[in-house]
Order: sequence, then structure tokens, then C-alpha cells
Amino acid sequence: MLDTLDSHILHALHVAPRAPFRLVGEVVGASEQTVARRYRTMRRAGTVRVVGLVNPAVQGLVASVVRISLRPDRIDACAEALTRLPEVSFANISFGGSEIVCSMATPHEGRMPEVLRQLSRTPGVLEIDTRMTLHTYSPPGADWGRLGPSLPEEAVESLREHHPRTTPQGLPVEPHEEDAALLAALAEDGRASQATLADRTGWTTGRVARRLEALERSGTLFYDVDLALEKLGYPFSAALWLNTSPARLHETGSALAALPRVVFASATSGAQNLMAIVMCTDAADFYDWLSRRLATVPEVTGYTVSVRLRTLKQAASLVYQGRLVAPPR
Repeated sequence: MLDTLDSHILHALHVAPRAPFRLVGEVVGASEQTVARRYRTMRRAGTVRVVGLVNPAVQGLVASVVRISLRPDRIDACAEALTRLPEVSFANISFGGSEIVCSMATPHEGRMPEVLRQLSRTPGVLEIDTRMTLHTYSPPGADWGRLGPSLPEEAVESLREHHPRTTPQGLPVEPHEEDAALLAALAEDGRASQATLADRTGWTTGRVARRLEALERSGTLFYDVDLALEKLGYPFSAALWLNTSPARLHETGSALAALPRVVFASATSGAQNLMAIVMCTDAADFYDWLSRRLATVPEVTGYTVSVRLRTLKQAASLVYQGRLVAPPR
């Protein structure tokens, strides 16, 4: 379990992933040196990784949620192969050991993803259910989900005012070939300083700053914060697949995303039209969430649950013995 200061630092990073330690220190009430030391300790412990990622839309891809049903004796081999694919993120083995649920960047215009074609031929795979993410209700930074002591709203507003997230303008554009070293460095550490990025790329810090601004403004580059949630005291999580009427879809999805412990909520294609990820301390806590929190959401007409057995991968980090580690390159 993390203390209040660590929790506030993580919340601040969800709001502004590349905010200077000085600014984070101002909003959490600690010195720049203390914040930097605390963050580096959590990063070394595998509790948190800030990563810079390329928007899948650059390659004409959309986010999809994929449920893969397998024979239990094939789950480990398939999990090992899946987590090493760059287009796969947020992969988990479900309770019972016969299903993997993951997010995948897939094409949507007339071509079957090669990774799904290969999966369908993999021994032990029984069924693949792919659902396109149609709309995300959780705004940037919302995946903190009030999982620990949170910053007061005035501190969050101060972060947004002094270090606002860049608002993408227009469609994402394909990165240049010369951006490869910059993007590789940010995938390892999304908080790498401009001096570090200049050293990795051979550019001046001014050129790094200009290129970062261009990639962020085009929507090509974005940042995510991976957490080892067990270290925050939330070893239990579940994916919920819910139904509501089309007339109430936006209202219900927005209300779902606003609930405590919900780290992600979206509208999807498929048999159910909503999906959410919920973090809890144990089964009793999850039951309490279902009966007291979910019960307040209007017009939920039905739901099913996939309880996580083991986390394999977050946005861009593998999970090994409860620690976040960078994937091999």
C-alpha cells in the first residue's frame, strides 16, 4: 500500500504525465526533490511507468476489446505470445483460466487483422469475440478512478492550467522515419527530459521540443500511465459487459464512468453495448460495488462479468511477479 503523498503524486501524473516535478510538488505540498525521489522509487519498484505511445489511428487502426476462449492447458502459451505483440495491451487472464481479455489495435476497413487470423489457427483457441470501441466515456486522467487518496479539485485544476494536455488538431499523421529514436525513448520513459531525448536522438533540445509539440498537437503522440494495481491495494478487478437502450446509451455510459473504482468505460459493438473495468480489494468489495454503486446507474438492463485472475500487460508494460517491466524490443 502506498501512502498519501505517493498516491497524490500518481494522481498528478494521471492528470499531467509530463508535468515537471516542481509543479507536481506545488500541488501535492512537497519539495521538488521529494517528489522526484518518491517517483523514482515507485518506478524502480515496478509500481508505475509513464509511457509515450503512437496513436493507432495513424495506421488506420481502431481500438477493440478481444475475448479469446481457450482450453486451459493452452492458456500460458497463448498468453506468452499475445503479450509480446505491440498491438496488444491491457491483457488479463480471466477467472477459471479459460479466457484472455485484451485490448487490440485492429483495422476496420475490409481486412481481417493478421494477428486474429493467426490466433484463430492457434491450437487450443476455441472462440474469438472482437468488439470495436465506439466511444470512450473516461476523459484523460480519469483512469485514476479514485483508487487512493486523491488530489483536491483545485489542485487538479491548477495542474491543468499550468500544464494542460495538448488538444489534438486534425487527424493524426504518420511519424517521420527520423522520429524512430525519439518515439522509442518515450516508449521506455514517457517522462524522459528533453536533454535525455536530445542525447538519444542526436538532436538539439530545441528540435526535440518542437517535434514533441508537433507530434502531440497532431494527436500522433499521447501519454499513458501504467500502474501495478496490486501494489495500490487492489488485487481484484473485473470487466463488466452491460446492456442499455440506445436512447440511454450516452447517459448510462457517462454515469458508469463517473463511479468510483471504474478505471475505464466505453461503448462497444457486440452483444452488449457497454464495457467497464472496475478495481476492488476482494470479492466482497466487488459485491458491495455491484449492489450499491452500479445499482445507482440508470437503465442498466443486464450485465455479465469477467473476473481477472492474472494481469499480463498494461498499456505498454508487461506484468512480471506483480511488477511493471518494459517489453523486450
